[in-house]
Amino acid sequence: MAASHEGFVLAADTVVALGRRILPKAESDQMVRDCLTLLSGRRHQVITAVALLVPGGKLLRRTVVTRVSFIRLTQEQINAYADCREGVGNAGGYAIQGRAEIFVKSISGSYSNVVGLPLAETTALLAGSGWR
Repeated sequence: MAASHEGFVLAADTVVALGRRILPKAESDQMVRDCLTLLSGRRHQVITAVALLVPGGKLLRRTVVTRVSFIRLTQEQINAYADCREGVGNAGGYAIQGRAEIFVKSISGSYSNVVGLPLAETTALLAGSGWR
């Protein structure tokens, strides 16, 4: 049971899923290369869980799923992206809001979810809880 408090606490985390496999948050250039090799020419899901603790201790939750399809990537494209280091520190080894946007063949769902926080859904969660 959550303790009573007077403020709002918002938390969220995002993962990239390829089939039943959850890809790591890339910690190195090699991990970026490995993730992009797996994602090349395939569709994956970006899943973000958002939790909001409201005054009084009630916990509200939402899960947002976005489907992303990548073009088939050449080894040259994968290496160039890994070398720019933009994907390090990101789930699935890429940042859609940067250079990796050119890899996206199609997207179905929330773009901001893929960036890391589904803004429309988070705003609705906040508004529904009385936050102004």
